[in-house]
Amino acid sequence: MSDTPLRYGIIGGGFITGFQLKSMLQVRGLTISGITSRRRPETLSEFIKQNDLGPGTIYDSIEEMLPHVDVVAIFGPNFTRVETVERIVNSIQAGTSIKAIICEKPLGRNLQEARKVIELAESVDLQTIYFENQLHMGSIQAVRDQLAPVIETMGPPVLTRSSEEHAGPHSAWFWTPSLQGGGVMSDMGCHCLAVGWYTLTPPGKPVDFLKPVSVQADLSLLKWGQPRWREQLKEKFDVDFSKTPAEDFATGIVTYENPETGQRVKSQFTVSWMYDKQGLRLALDGLGASYAFEMNTLRSPLEIFIGDEAAASLSDAETALEKSTATRGLLAVQPNEPDLYGYNTENEDAIRAIRTGAKPLLDWNYGLQIVRLTMAAYLSAERGQVVDLTDPATNAELETYVPLIQQGRGAEVLYVPEG
Repeated sequence: MSDTPLRYGIIGGGFITGFQLKSMLQVRGLTISGITSRRRPETLSEFIKQNDLGPGTIYDSIEEMLPHVDVVAIFGPNFTRVETVERIVNSIQAGTSIKAIICEKPLGRNLQEARKVIELAESVDLQTIYFENQLHMGSIQAVRDQLAPVIETMGPPVLTRSSEEHAGPHSAWFWTPSLQGGGVMSDMGCHCLAVGWYTLTPPGKPVDFLKPVSVQADLSLLKWGQPRWREQLKEKFDVDFSKTPAEDFATGIVTYENPETGQRVKSQFTVSWMYDKQGLRLALDGLGASYAFEMNTLRSPLEIFIGDEAAASLSDAETALEKSTATRGLLAVQPNEPDLYGYNTENEDAIRAIRTGAKPLLDWNYGLQIVRLTMAAYLSAERGQVVDLTDPATNAELETYVPLIQQGRGAEVLYVPEG
């Protein structure tokens, strides 16, 4: 296995790229050779150079960057997924060579898009890696390791409950359902679906070992549909939830079946864009026979108190915690968020897989299954009924299904107050 760093080319210049770069500072075996974005990413390029992550050359196009990299990491907006992969594949067919392609969640806004990008990657025999950071979290891996001997004796967990909540996204396109793919279910529900499925899975089994049986979900617009908050969205992002609303709260249950034993287990999920507390909170708990586990990322070994006068000097609350909503009072501080949330380990897993040719923890076929569960959640909420994933007709319908919220028709299924 070569010790030469893999040359990464990054597509996208937004929040997630900045967060991934902070993670890559702590990871060996890669260099950022290039970056390209819809808007020239001067600040990110300067960060790369100042921190010796690589040349961080800004390229005007994907096609211009590809000959200079080994790996492409797609961190751009959801609505650019298919076009981005098409351009990469066209370049490869024209003679450019790369080793692998990484895609940040979600793989697509719906199953048609997800299948399309997989078909494109397979057409040029590209190794694919799906980035879902929460499965790589140290706390999640520790739970599985610590409980392995218990599970061998008592059996796997039978119930997990996961949640991810913050006060809302950074960018306008995230709030635009036709661009993002929906609301908080599309944005954050994919995380909870994945981590719930994974922590129910017996140690030593593939990530898709448990077979999804059914999905039941409820989606609502609770805070950001109110006139006061709608106006804030219009002023800040030029997004009008009175016309094209998206859900800011989603909850539901997925039922899985163990194909070897027939045992059925459940994973509950809750996500929201209205958690106006310290900042981003990831929470997970699970129950098995005579054992349990619990995680909450707001439990930090470090707390800081900032009084009113001192708060006036703070310009960026997010230096302490992602999506922080406060600059004063008792604040939870996470000294190393990229590591806490699993970004470091997912990058290490990708490098190992690319260098050795081994399968990564997650590939695009897994990402496709997460899109499938997400679409089932939207369909369940639209119809007010459980979606049966063992029914061939339902699975056929999901293949071409585009949620009403994603179509910009959220007002047909979400309550939007007048005013």
